[in-house]
Amino acid sequence: MRTLVLTAFLAVMVSATGALAQSGCGGNFSSFVDGLRAEAVQRGVPRSTVDTFFRNVRQDEAVIRADRRQGIFQRPFLEFSRALISQNRMDSGRRNLDRYRSLFDVARQHYGVSPGILLAFWAFETDFGAVQGDFNTVNALVTLAHDCRRPELFRPQVFAALELHARGALDPASQRGAWAGEIGMVQKLPSDILNYGVDADGSGSVDLARSVPDAILSAANMLRAKGWRAGEPWMHEVVIPQGLDLTRTGLRTELSVSDWQRMGVSARHGSLPSGNMRASVILPQGHRGPAFMVFHNFRTLFEWNQSFIYITTVAYFATRLEGAPVYAAGNPEPGLNQDQMRDLQRRLQGRGFNVGGVDGILGANTRAAVQDVQAQLGLPADGWPTPELLRRL
Repeated sequence: MRTLVLTAFLAVMVSATGALAQSGCGGNFSSFVDGLRAEAVQRGVPRSTVDTFFRNVRQDEAVIRADRRQGIFQRPFLEFSRALISQNRMDSGRRNLDRYRSLFDVARQHYGVSPGILLAFWAFETDFGAVQGDFNTVNALVTLAHDCRRPELFRPQVFAALELHARGALDPASQRGAWAGEIGMVQKLPSDILNYGVDADGSGSVDLARSVPDAILSAANMLRAKGWRAGEPWMHEVVIPQGLDLTRTGLRTELSVSDWQRMGVSARHGSLPSGNMRASVILPQGHRGPAFMVFHNFRTLFEWNQSFIYITTVAYFATRLEGAPVYAAGNPEPGLNQDQMRDLQRRLQGRGFNVGGVDGILGANTRAAVQDVQAQLGLPADGWPTPELLRRL
């Protein structure tokens, strides 16, 4: 196996955050592309390579619409997880584990990453490679770099894609992928491919679109580099007792497993890990819904995707693929619709809370703010916003 290493050339281009910030975003699209061209040449990329890379680039309005339309992340955990975890995906996951067992053994032995996690991402990102996206990758990245919502994320990815092109690993005219510029079966951005790509099949190049070994071991390599610890758990379903101090739930609080057990938290099935291991208890749909104890490895998954609901579902699906039973759904209180959530976020902002933006999504910042204001109002402080909380505010 050979791992692609980020070159000094790319490191200079991507790490120069001050220069990138000065380049700005928005304005005339052609002028913006001219600026990218000039910056690439200034940093030492041959003009012929730059010309080929940017020759046919165009703004893709469908990319912007997709970026603004991420409504699935507004669903509550039970609805979201049931939508993503189908019986077909369960069956396909088990078949792929059997088919590529030796590959997943390498992922576990060499990188320390459990098969369930890799299968879960592979399933959710592309249905095991079947749906990899049909957006032109260069158009998507340049469009999102020009857009002023997240230029600090996507502008460096343009130059990472340029480096892939310079290496002969990306054809700007034909490379297709997701609307956000991710490529291949496990949907990685160009800088991830440069940093963590593994030529697992010995072909001489990293091909995340067609090579299952390259895709799986590249994903494992990235997770290990982001802090995944071999042999440690990531999630275990638990039962919480009546009367638990709910202000201690959520990702902001870490206690030892023993501490949680002394407070009455117990495993719903099997047994919890070592009593000295640090853990949080999360209630993705409040104290009347499922409860999970999560560990360090769960937190590393946010390096892949920052959506709380997505990562919680990935982690849970991984436990299912490795033999855990279906969660106890409970009977959660009704939540808020998108307009109500935005109203809630505005009201929380008005009280001085940082909710991370008024987007209608119950992310980590909004959950923390909800939990704090619930405690102030004498409501169950479980981080799950309800119509009653909105009424009280």
